Amino acid sequence: MIKTSLFADQEREAKLNKLGDALQVMEQHVDFAALAAEIDLAAPRPSRERGGRPPFPTELMVRVLLIQQLFNLSDEQMEFQLLDRLSFQRFVGLRASSQIPDRTTIWTFKERLIQAGASESVFDAVNRQLSRHGYIARGGQMIDASIVQAPRQSLSKEEKAIVSEGAMPADWKPAKRRQKDVEARWTKKHGKSYFGYKVSANADKRYTLVRKLKVSTASEHDTMHFEDVLDCANTSRDILADKGYVDGEREARLSKQGWRLHIQRKGSKDKPLSAVQQRRNHRIARTRARIEHVFAGLAQMGGKALRCIGLARARLHLNWKVAAYNLQRLVYMKEAGVEAF
Repeated sequence: MIKTSLFADQEREAKLNKLGDALQVMEQHVDFAALAAEIDLAAPRPSRERGGRPPFPTELMVRVLLIQQLFNLSDEQMEFQLLDRLSFQRFVGLRASSQIPDRTTIWTFKERLIQAGASESVFDAVNRQLSRHGYIARGGQMIDASIVQAPRQSLSKEEKAIVSEGAMPADWKPAKRRQKDVEARWTKKHGKSYFGYKVSANADKRYTLVRKLKVSTASEHDTMHFEDVLDCANTSRDILADKGYVDGEREARLSKQGWRLHIQRKGSKDKPLSAVQQRRNHRIARTRARIEHVFAGLAQMGGKALRCIGLARARLHLNWKVAAYNLQRLVYMKEAGVEAF
C-alpha cells in the first residue's frame, strides 16, 4: 500500500536537496538579479500605460531562458516543464504560484531583446560576473568556429535564386514567409554540405571560458571573423588557431601590434609540410584542441542545431546558449575549487 502524507511536497524537496539539485547549486554562485538588471538596462521593460496584466519579472524570465538553454527545450516544452517539474518551479520562484510563463510569454520576451538590439546583453553580463569571481581571461586565447545547423528549406531553383539575392518570392503568402529561413546559407566541410549559421568563438587557455563570439551565416569563411573575436583583455598575447585561419598579411599586421600568433600551417600536394612544420602543428594542436571541448559542451546542450528562423534569432539563441555554458563552467570551477587569480 502506498503511504500518503500531508507533507509530501516538503519531503520531496528535502530528498531533491539531498540528491543534489544542479540548479540550486547554480543559485549559490550566480547573481541573477544583476543579470536581470543589465538586461532591463539594455532592453527596458514595456510600458504599462495601456493597462493589462503586468509582465513577469525580468529575473524570472532570465532564469526561464537559462533553463531552456541548459536543457535544450523548445518554448512549448519549457511551458510544460514549468507546470510539471519541481526543480524548475523552485529555481524560477514559482513553487507556490499557479501562474507560469507560457510559450507566447517566452517568445515575446525573446522578441523584446531582439527588437532592442540586446541579444548579446546576457553574454556580456555573464562575462562580467566571471571577472568579479576572479576568472579573468588568462594564458592566451584559442579561436575556432563551428557550424550550427538550421532546418533545411525546400525551394525551387527560381526561389533559391531570389533568396540568394536577399529577397523573397512575391507569390509567397505571409504564413509561408514566416516559415522560410531566407538568411541561413549552405556551406561545405570535409566534403559534406550543411545549412545554417556559424558561431566563431574565442576561449581563454586558462579556464576555457568563452570570452568573445560572433554569429554569422554558414557560408562566411571562418577567417573573416578572426579579428572580431580577438580578446584584448587576455593577460597573454598568444593566439592559437587551426590552419583554416592562415593569412600571411593579417599575421604580419597583428604581429606588429604585439600579438604572438600560433597558427597551424597547411601543406599541399605540391608543397607538403616539412618535419619541423609538422612538429609545430602538433605542439599547437595539443593546446588549441581545448576549444573543441567548448564546442562539445555546447553540442551536449543542443548548441549544434537551431529551432528558430533568421539571423537575428540565431544570434539571440547562441548568445544565450554560450552564456549558459559559461555559467555551467563557472559553477563547476567554484565547486571543484579551481583557483581564481
